[in-house]
Amino acid sequence: MLPLTLLIWIAAEIGGYLALARLGFGAGWGGAVLAASGGLLGLRAGINAIGWLFAANFASPAPKLGLVGRLRLMLGEYLAFLLTFLAVLPCERLWMPADRLRPGGGPPLLLVHGYGCSRGVWWLLRRRLEAAGHAVATVSLFPQNTGIDALVPQLQRRIEETCAATGSPQLILIGHSMGGLVCRAYLARHGEARAERLITLATPHAGSELARFGMGRNTREMEPASPWLRGLAAGRLAIPVFCLCNPWDNYVMPQDSQRLPGARNIDLPPAGHTAMLYDKRTAAIVLDACLEGKKP
Repeated sequence: MLPLTLLIWIAAEIGGYLALARLGFGAGWGGAVLAASGGLLGLRAGINAIGWLFAANFASPAPKLGLVGRLRLMLGEYLAFLLTFLAVLPCERLWMPADRLRPGGGPPLLLVHGYGCSRGVWWLLRRRLEAAGHAVATVSLFPQNTGIDALVPQLQRRIEETCAATGSPQLILIGHSMGGLVCRAYLARHGEARAERLITLATPHAGSELARFGMGRNTREMEPASPWLRGLAAGRLAIPVFCLCNPWDNYVMPQDSQRLPGARNIDLPPAGHTAMLYDKRTAAIVLDACLEGKKP
């Protein structure tokens, strides 16, 4: 569903740029193609710039990166954003073959994506987790702008499918951004019988100021101090929860809202909200969280 929507959007956007350059400015085809390329890249640069401006305005205290470190952080996020939303998600089937679940081994991992994405965002991290010996499942949740509770039945079905395919009574839930809230909503509704632990990556447990400007019921629920978040916070943590927090995040702000009382809160190395999914250091921390506290 999302791949087709993105393909249509990108095609319409390119067509609009080409028409504007050709008909509005009389450009030749070479100039029109350059203009369309610049429009595609420029619009996404603007989206990223707005995110960083908000992140700076609502920033939690974090270690200083310096000018070079800050520019490297922003460039890495921009490139990850381009790769994700111009190549990976629109062509998800090319990047993400079907999940390779198998019986045996430890509890499988189930990766749950965040707002405006699909299972495609996990294409590289899934490979790294599988290379470490884990069976890894994914899920695409839709529609994109519905309430978070409305996504829980889809997650519940995928959990049951994964446990059945692997023969494991439990699995490990791993949620990026809003995906961590969907996982918590599942636990609040269905309990912890199927979940051994929960790992969240840059999840707005206390909301994000940027959500005030998003579209959809789920963004209203992710606003700081929203009634939905207050209701979720009233529940208890019955399983180990590891919150991997991004002190320099450009979507979840204040960044300290990624921390969850009663959880094991772990700071991540410098990377943007999207780029962290491609970062080897983040993958290593996820793997450590999957194994922490287990007997050798």
